[in-house]
Amino acid sequence: MLLDDGTELAFPREAFDASGLRLLRLGQRLRIEMSESGQVTRVTLPTFTE
Repeated sequence: MLLDDGTELAFPREAFDASGLRLLRLGQRLRIEMSESGQVTRVTLPTFTE
């Protein structure tokens, strides 16, 4: 994914699997959850609530 500042940020398949999403579209805004070590652990849509 690309952050607002243009930085590319890769995430593992497990982070997508944890999201419950079926697909992502180009240009879609995402919410990113990260571990203390800085690894992406979950990718969701900003409109999702738990």
